[in-house]
Amino acid sequence: MKIWIDISTPPQVLFLRPIISELQKKDYDLLITTRNSTETVPLADSYKIPHVAIGAHGGRTMTGKSAAILVRAIKLMKFVRKHNISLAVSHASFSQALAAGMMRIPMITFDDYEGNPACHILCRVAKKIYVPQVFNNENLYRFGATEDKIEKFDGLKENVYLADFAPDPDFLADNGIPEDKILVTMRPPNLVAAYHRFENPLFDKLLHFVLANKNTFVVLLPRGQEQLKYYEGLNLPNVLVPGKILDGPNLIYYSDLVLGAGGTMNREATVLGAPVYTLFKGEMGSVDQNLIKMGKMVRIENESDFANIKICKRQKSIDLSMQKGKELVDDVVHKIIA
Repeated sequence: MKIWIDISTPPQVLFLRPIISELQKKDYDLLITTRNSTETVPLADSYKIPHVAIGAHGGRTMTGKSAAILVRAIKLMKFVRKHNISLAVSHASFSQALAAGMMRIPMITFDDYEGNPACHILCRVAKKIYVPQVFNNENLYRFGATEDKIEKFDGLKENVYLADFAPDPDFLADNGIPEDKILVTMRPPNLVAAYHRFENPLFDKLLHFVLANKNTFVVLLPRGQEQLKYYEGLNLPNVLVPGKILDGPNLIYYSDLVLGAGGTMNREATVLGAPVYTLFKGEMGSVDQNLIKMGKMVRIENESDFANIKICKRQKSIDLSMQKGKELVDDVVHKIIA
C-alpha cells in the first residue's frame, strides 16, 4: 500500500510529522510532497522528512490563490501519476484534493478550521474528513460534506504532535532570550490566507502596548519575508525578530504569555499551559470558540481589551487537563490505515 501525503503549510508539517514517523515504523511506502510557502519546506527539512517540493502560494488575491491551487494540482498529478498510489492523506490540502479527485485516488483529510472557502473542495472529494470532537458538523455540511464522511477524534490537532514534547532547558540561552524578562511571543495575522482577507491594525497597537512595559521581551514571529523586513525595519528595543526557524513548542512553553492573530500557535499555547490571547479577526472556528468558552483562550477585539491582558512572569508548567498523549497519535494513524 503506497500512501501519498501532501504538506502545504507549516502547521501541517508539525501535525503530520509523528504520523509519518509511525507509518514509517509500520513499513508503509510513503510519497511525500510539500509546497513552497513560508516556512513549510525549511521546517520539513529540519525534521528530516523526505519530500519533494511542488508548487507555491498564490499570494493575497482570491484569483491568485485559486489559480495557484489549480496549477499546483496539475503539477501534483503529473508527478504522482508515475506512482501507484493507494491512498491520499493530508491536513486540508486543497491541491491534493483536486488532484486526487481528478485521478480517482481515495483521499482522507484532517481539518480543524471551517472558515476557509476552499473547504468546498475537501468536503466533496474526501471519502473521510477527520475533525476534533468539538467540531460543529453543520459548518461542514454547508461546504457539501455528508454525515457519513465526518468522523471525530478526541483532542486537538496540536495534541497529536505535542504528545511527546519535552522542554529543552537550554532553549532560552541558545537563542539569546533573557530569562529575567517577561517573555511575550507574538504572531501577526496571516495577510495572504484565504480566511483573512483584510488588515488587522490592532496587532501593531498591541505590540507597542506590550513594549510600554520595560520588563518585557518580545519574540515576534513574522509570516514570510514581507513581514520579516517590516518588523526588522522598526528596530524596536527588546524585540527579537528571528531570521531563522525557532522551535515553536519550546518558545511557547517558556513564554509568559502568547498573543497571536492566527490559530495554530494559540492552540499550542493552550496545550502547553501558556496564557494566550487571540486577535484573530476572521471567522472564529469551532475549536477556538470552544477554547474561549473553556477559559483556555481570551479574545482581544479592540484596544479597550488590552487592559485585560496580564503581563507578568508565570510558573512554567504544562496544562495536564489539555494532554492526550501518544494514544491520540495511535488513534489518528489507525484511522488512516483502517
